[in-house]
Amino acid sequence: MVTDPDTQPNPLLASTELPDFGSIKPEHVRAAVRKVLDEQRAELEQLAAVNTPSIDWLREIERVLERVHDVWFPVSHMNSVVSTPELRDAYNEALEWITEFYTDLGQNEALYAQFESLSETLTAEPEAELIRQSLRDFRLAGVALTGDAKDAFRAASLRLATRESEFDQNVMDATDAFSYHETSPDELAGLPDEIIERAAASAREENTDGWVFKLNPPTYQAVMTHADSASLRERYYRAWVTRASEQGNTDWDNGPLIEEILALRQQQADLLGFGNFAGLSLARKMAKSETRVIEFLEDLATRSRAMAEQERDALEAFAERKLEAWDVAYYAEKLKQQRFEIGDEELRAYFPLPKVLTGLFDMAEKLFGLGISERSGVALWHETARCFELRNSDGSRVGTLLTDFYTRPNKRGGAWMDTCINRSRLGTVHRDPVAHLVCNFAPPTEKSPSYITHDEVLTLFHEFGHCLHHLLTEIDYPSIAGINGVAWDAVELPSQFLENYAWDPDVLKAISAHRQTGESIPDEKIERLLGTRTFLAGLAMLRQLEFSLFDFRLHTRTTPVKQDEVQTLLDSVRREVAVLQAPAFNRFQCSFGHIFAGGYAAGYYSYKWAEVLAADAFSAFEETGIFDPETAGRFRSSILAVGGSRDAMDAFVAFRGREPELDPLLRQSGIAA
Repeated sequence: MVTDPDTQPNPLLASTELPDFGSIKPEHVRAAVRKVLDEQRAELEQLAAVNTPSIDWLREIERVLERVHDVWFPVSHMNSVVSTPELRDAYNEALEWITEFYTDLGQNEALYAQFESLSETLTAEPEAELIRQSLRDFRLAGVALTGDAKDAFRAASLRLATRESEFDQNVMDATDAFSYHETSPDELAGLPDEIIERAAASAREENTDGWVFKLNPPTYQAVMTHADSASLRERYYRAWVTRASEQGNTDWDNGPLIEEILALRQQQADLLGFGNFAGLSLARKMAKSETRVIEFLEDLATRSRAMAEQERDALEAFAERKLEAWDVAYYAEKLKQQRFEIGDEELRAYFPLPKVLTGLFDMAEKLFGLGISERSGVALWHETARCFELRNSDGSRVGTLLTDFYTRPNKRGGAWMDTCINRSRLGTVHRDPVAHLVCNFAPPTEKSPSYITHDEVLTLFHEFGHCLHHLLTEIDYPSIAGINGVAWDAVELPSQFLENYAWDPDVLKAISAHRQTGESIPDEKIERLLGTRTFLAGLAMLRQLEFSLFDFRLHTRTTPVKQDEVQTLLDSVRREVAVLQAPAFNRFQCSFGHIFAGGYAAGYYSYKWAEVLAADAFSAFEETGIFDPETAGRFRSSILAVGGSRDAMDAFVAFRGREPELDPLLRQSGIAA
């Protein structure tokens, strides 16, 4: 018997405190999205006909957007963390409807006129900022376009959303499809025991002998950093940098998609009167000038190059030969061990994830007076996902954190924070924020919990910083609460700020417990670890600047860009910036989801831009004490609490007392100011 999803109870439409992730099935997606969009279109039609919009009218618009968000974001989240062919098909079909809804909303002239009317009457913050951003977004969605131009913009928006989604899914499929079967123990020399044990378990699952290795991030990083076998490192490097390209399985080649995505973005920019997509992108960012961004990136590259060249020379002297791309991480780890007498795997033994998480939550309590406790009995999307409640020191509820820490098939790689529920205080409707924190750490084994490297500790602190930005908001309008409405090149400020605490000796002791002894990391190892903070910092800086300049220059082009021209541009940037050149087969761009599937198109520079803000913000804590309650309270009220309700520069100045300076970042990186 086939049931009709339109007549069955649908968890996506249920009125619950949290989405009922455990009950959501692919067949619920189409019915729920179709129903909510039909209802909210009708609501918007009525709101567009109101004679005199008021603050209550503005709140009702926010409610409409939240109803759509509440149905769509659980679907989007699950497609990223527990994707299946059935869910993916439902997601892709519904994505077209969602994109169509928001495109039509952005081009609704009657609603635009209502917001213009409101701008003359609601002049107090935060309403005035919400209206200002809404008017800007209407214009950037083509509300002023007419006739064929409006239709063309709409068609480009719909097509772009589906192509970006396809890009992301190709990377996921290409990554999951890789499998390497090894039978010689000699090839495993140098690999961490956990990686070998996991590969042996995979082999047993496949009823074969030896070891079966996958291409998940923990395995890739372990091979590149620790495998003594150069051939194994080369195999993994080649697999990683050719994912979703014509150099790999062409079923998932993202090359044609890149060409089409760039053409669609340029078409949007042309229709809106921008010279290129970078100009369109900067309309929502803190840096308003293309010239300013390019000069910022090129200046950092110039300042960093000499240090990076010295680091390259030191690596090659240590290896006693010119390094291939797959040698760099391996010899860097060996040189670090020699120079500082400490290595990644030695450090991993001190950082069991449960202990790190407890210490992280204790740190949040010390900084911001937060109490964080686990909540059981919540139906989530996977058995390893967890739910935590945050409360202020007075017991008042702040919000909820949902975590998903471990790598697995059918889960997007990397680490990220996303919104689940936005804070809102719309009349009698009060909702507290809920954030997702997703990582791809190695899962626990039958014998032990997950142990993570210090780099992964930094990742966890980074994403938790994003979560605090979302959860500690005090803004009542969802569109500008938490991370919403924040200039994209400032949104990384809280995340990169919080990374600094993962280098503090007291925090390191609090989050560590040795695998065998249970003792916290000793002082001498902390001293060695701190010495590594600027180790190869010049090379790391140039790597990020290479990505940033490639992205930004790609999106400043004003003519259609072909696949070979994308590669030519990337090669040109590498010759200019990098001191370690990539091999000819490298197709990094084909898995560069940040700019071709995420929100960082013409905005990858934001990481470095916000790093300047974060280093300068942390320098204020260094002046007063990194747990100084007054400074922490000012950071919370000036940065975290205001969300997108205040201009990013104004918010920074309110905290720091001046505009940001570059010197703190240069000092932090070990680069001469």
